Amino acid sequence: MSLLLFENIRADLDECRATLRDGSKSFHAASRILPREIADSAVALYAFCRVADDAIDNAGGTSALPGLQDRLRRAYEHRPYPLAPDRALAWVVTRHAIPRALPEALLDGFAWDAEGRRYETLSDLTAYATRVAGTVGAMMALLMGARAPVSVARACDLGIAMQFGNICRDVGEDARAGRLYLPRSWLREVGIDPDAWLARPEFCPGVAEVVRRLLCEAEQLYARADGGIAHLPAGCRPGIAAARLIYSEIGRTVARNGFDSVSQRAVVPGRRKLALLAQSMVQAVFAPAGTDAPALPEARFLVDAVIASPPPPYPTRAVTELRPSLDQRIERVIAMFARLQAEEVARSQS
Repeated sequence: MSLLLFENIRADLDECRATLRDGSKSFHAASRILPREIADSAVALYAFCRVADDAIDNAGGTSALPGLQDRLRRAYEHRPYPLAPDRALAWVVTRHAIPRALPEALLDGFAWDAEGRRYETLSDLTAYATRVAGTVGAMMALLMGARAPVSVARACDLGIAMQFGNICRDVGEDARAGRLYLPRSWLREVGIDPDAWLARPEFCPGVAEVVRRLLCEAEQLYARADGGIAHLPAGCRPGIAAARLIYSEIGRTVARNGFDSVSQRAVVPGRRKLALLAQSMVQAVFAPAGTDAPALPEARFLVDAVIASPPPPYPTRAVTELRPSLDQRIERVIAMFARLQAEEVARSQS
């Protein structure tokens, strides 16, 4: 493989970072307290995820999928298209030996969205969440050098939990766009016809019960995922703990709103994010012992793909090299607080 392929990777990463800056604030809040080396790899990964999601959205269906699959294939063949996200993707999958099955599954999840696939049971929904979010969790684990099957399984748990939280937050917004992710069998159990409700989405006690139930599933997965944080390099734990806390707070906000995410959308204020960032520092130090529970059946294929893949060609830096000092962590949290405060002020003045 020619090193010339990656000679301008810093410029490509800067372009990818600019792409993400406005559209993924929760990701930025967590990534800013990741070690720079890991944050760079995460930026490359998330930028391609954004490109793929936008391409399918803009195409209004699955017609964009063959082109995305070709871009993915070329990245793995070290022949990326001359675009920053594609070159960055080729760099990150090579550097961290990410099995192709993981981003392929992510593209499948995007295609399921474009098809308007329905999810009858919790298992069906978990299969979807595995593809659109569990894949990202697994790939993030590999960026940090956490390739053990139990570590990848816990990373999948975290991604799936986050996706469940997003679904619970966006019930009304999704319904008004003609999408329904809540398990349809659960809706029928509380006397709601899914198709009739989707035609005229309104908040009601039955919807509240289904949202509550899905949030409970998310919390169980968050509890499983917490043990995986202890397996990560010390410098990575605060960022992942922050992402976990910020996303789970979305679910708690939905609960405080009476599980009504149809007529309102849960938002985590900047000040609360700051408190969670501070809490993540403590949680990173006192991370609970991990669980050796197997991966969810719907996510097992991701763990198997990692087990079958060769190790990365470049050794992961030592854990001590990825451990920022306490002063550096504090500085990053202060900088994040300033940015969040500025966003709050800007929103209040708009």
